[in-house]
Amino acid sequence: MKTPHPLPEELRGRPFTLVDASVAGVSPRRWRHGSLTYRGRGIRVEGTTTAFPLSVRVRPFIEVNELCAASHVTAAELHSLPQRRQDEARDDYHLIRPEGAAHLDRPHVIVHRMKLFEDEVATLDGIPVTTPARTWLDMAELLSVDEIVAMGDACVRAPRFEFEGRSMPLCSIWDLQRTIDRHRGKRGLRKAKEALELIRVGSDSAQETMLRLAIVRAGLPEPELNVPIITEDGVRHHEPDLSYRKYRIGIEYEGEHHGDESQIARDITRSERYAALGWTEVRISKRHMVNDAKPAAAKVLVALAQAGWRRGS
Repeated sequence: MKTPHPLPEELRGRPFTLVDASVAGVSPRRWRHGSLTYRGRGIRVEGTTTAFPLSVRVRPFIEVNELCAASHVTAAELHSLPQRRQDEARDDYHLIRPEGAAHLDRPHVIVHRMKLFEDEVATLDGIPVTTPARTWLDMAELLSVDEIVAMGDACVRAPRFEFEGRSMPLCSIWDLQRTIDRHRGKRGLRKAKEALELIRVGSDSAQETMLRLAIVRAGLPEPELNVPIITEDGVRHHEPDLSYRKYRIGIEYEGEHHGDESQIARDITRSERYAALGWTEVRISKRHMVNDAKPAAAKVLVALAQAGWRRGS
């Protein structure tokens, strides 16, 4: 087999369609060359695709399959919604088609045929994808109630513009409720309804959500989420991840990045600030989240009891 001509730069290392190849000037003979891997009718790839973002990798599979949009696990990843850690080598994509559309059986795609309203599909990075609210409901088929709550919290949280480049939530609690109401009988609906009652605005991470749920299930009062400490003189201080203003308790979840030297310095400064304000700081890490986060809830209970809280009070 003769050495093939190099592909145009824009096609290297990513899946591309026959249309892409034609526009880039790739000949039919080059398209059929054995150096290209067959990824389904009308799609080829040369080399590995892992270096490209998901939107680039999934786009060809949507373009060659009519009436499709990215959905479920794929849509959740595109929206940066928390879900179970996926196999990084995963090479299948979830697509949704309206119910009644013809059956579709192609390699590398998992097709879901179900009721789909026109306003439940948006464009993200140039490709059609189910909206955050519809993605949340679809994922109720696959996740536990707590995981659905964490995803819902991520949907409705107010983002920080300086870090994320947006100031509006992905959707509202009303959007989630509306999506439930228009899909009666859908798989996962019972879990979605249960999760909706537990979703709160204010959580900045799935870990914070899981911690909040564990605290409440332990019979402790529900904490506030990322509410700033404001002293009597009106000065606004930092925002604890979770807090009880009445008892002057701030709860901080420390992820893996808290091992960084610069973060350690910031954490020390934060602890000093808590002490200066007369607040108690409760620091929670991954090791406290084992066994359904009972060790974390126990640590919060100790702080509440020391501050004067009693069950039934």
